[in-house]
Amino acid sequence: MIKAIDGFLDRITMYRLVLYYLIVLLVVAVVFGIFRTIPHNPLNIIFSSLFLVFFCGFSNDLFAKVFKAPTNVESVYITALILALIITPVKSLDGFIFLAWAAALAMASKYILAINRKHIFNPAAIAVVLTAYAINQSASWWVGNLPMMPFVAIGGLLIVRKIRREDMVFCFILAAILSIVVFSLVKGSDIIAVLNSLTFYSSLFFFAFVMLTEPLTTPPTKKLQIIYGILVGILFVPEIHLGNIYSTPELALVAGNIFSYLVSPKEKLLLTLKEKIRLSPDTYDFIFSLKKRLAFSPGQYMEWTLKHESPDERGNRRYFTLASSPTENNLRLGVKFYEPSSSFKKAMLAMRGEKPIVASQKSGDFTLPSDRKRKLAFLAGGIGITPFRSILKYLTDKEEKRDIVVLYSNKYRSEIVYGDILGEAEKKLEAKIIYVLTDKNKIPKNWQGQTGRINADLIEKEIPDYKERYYYLSGPHAMVTAFETVLKTMGIGNRRIKTDFFPGFI
Repeated sequence: MIKAIDGFLDRITMYRLVLYYLIVLLVVAVVFGIFRTIPHNPLNIIFSSLFLVFFCGFSNDLFAKVFKAPTNVESVYITALILALIITPVKSLDGFIFLAWAAALAMASKYILAINRKHIFNPAAIAVVLTAYAINQSASWWVGNLPMMPFVAIGGLLIVRKIRREDMVFCFILAAILSIVVFSLVKGSDIIAVLNSLTFYSSLFFFAFVMLTEPLTTPPTKKLQIIYGILVGILFVPEIHLGNIYSTPELALVAGNIFSYLVSPKEKLLLTLKEKIRLSPDTYDFIFSLKKRLAFSPGQYMEWTLKHESPDERGNRRYFTLASSPTENNLRLGVKFYEPSSSFKKAMLAMRGEKPIVASQKSGDFTLPSDRKRKLAFLAGGIGITPFRSILKYLTDKEEKRDIVVLYSNKYRSEIVYGDILGEAEKKLEAKIIYVLTDKNKIPKNWQGQTGRINADLIEKEIPDYKERYYYLSGPHAMVTAFETVLKTMGIGNRRIKTDFFPGFI
C-alpha cells in the first residue's frame, strides 16, 4: 500500500496534487451541502468558487502584463480554491465584492509585495488580512468542520508526505496545541472541550497541510522549517494579541512568512540556456548563464518554472538539484529523460536559448557537514549523481580534502555521467570512486568496477570502515529506499543517513 502511494506521489507534482486536493474538498463540500451535512448552500459554494477562479485568473493576467512577469496557472487556481474554502460561500452582491477584493489582493501580493521577483507572503493569507482591515471582512475558515475532517486529513497527509515537511507540520500542530492548553489552564477553561473544538471544528489541519507548507514562503532547511512551524503554532493561538489586534490563522502565517523571508535566499532568477550537452543516450546537461555567481551550498536544489503550451498533469514546475558548484560561473542541471516524457521535459529538451526559465527557492539539507573530519560515503543511483557532482567539484576547486567513498550505480556503462569530475576528485581529493553496473548480462569485457546491486556484501567489501561513516543517498525513490534498508540492516542508524531523491523523472 505504501509503495503504491509513493508511486502515485512520484508521478505527480506537488502543485498538481494540491490542486486536485482542493478540488476534491470543494466537491465533497457541495455534496455535503446538498444533504445539509454542512450549513452551506451547494450553489453558493459553486458560484463562489467559480467567481474566485475567474477573478484570480483575470487579476493575475493583468498584474503579469503590467510587471512583465512569468505566470503559473496552477498557483492561481490553488490560491482561488483556498480562498473558496476559507471565505464563507457568498449569498449577496456585497459578498461577491468581498471575493473580488480578496482575489485581486491575493494576486497583487505576488507582484507588489515582492522583492527580486520573490513574493514574501502566502497570497491567500495576506489577502484576507488586508480585507479584514480595509473592508472589515475576513476569512471564516469554514472548511474546518467535523464532516470535512477525514477528507482534509487524508489528502493533507499525502501532501505532507510528498513534500517531506512532516517535521515542520508536526512541530506546528504540537506548538499550537500546547499553547492553547497553556492559555486554557490560565483562563480556567475546559481543556477537553477546547481540544475537541481545536481538533474537529477549526482550521488547524487545513492550515497546517495547505497554507503552512507553501514552498515559496517556507524556510529552506529543515532546522529553520521546524523553528518556523513552532513560531506559527504559537501565534496560531487566538488569545495572543498586540493591543486590540488579536491573532488569527492568517495573521499567524503572515508573521511566519516575514520570519521565513528574513532567513531564506532572496533570489528569483530569469535564465536563458547557454549550452545543452548530451552526457549519455538519455541524459543531458543544461547550462545556464549567470550575471554573477550564485551563492548556495553544494547539494541544494531549486524550483524551476518553464512556461510551455498544453502542460500535462505534471504542470510547468519542477525541483532539480543543482549539478554545478558555487565556484562555477553558471548553473548546471543534469536531467534524465524517460519515455514517455512529461510536457515539461519535452519543452526543456526543445529549449534553444530564446525562452527563459525561472529558477527560485534555493533549499535543501543534502549538504556537507561542518565537521571536515567526518568520514562520508556517497551512494548514488543514476542521475542521483548530480548533487555529488556539485559537492565534489566544489571540494576540488577549493582543494578541500575529505574522506569520501562514492558508490555509483547504473544499469549500463553508457549511463555513467560526470566521469571527468569523479576522476578529478579521485586524483586531487584522493576520494575512492567505485562504479557499479547492475545488468550483469551487458558487462563490458574490460570492466574494472563492481557488478550487481549495491548490497551489504558490496558495501562491506569496498568500505571496510563502513560503521564509522555517514551516508548520503541520492537517486530514484525506490533505489534510495533500497539503499536505506540495506544500511539499516547493517546497523547504520538514522542519524548517519541523509536521503535525497528525484520525484520528477517522467
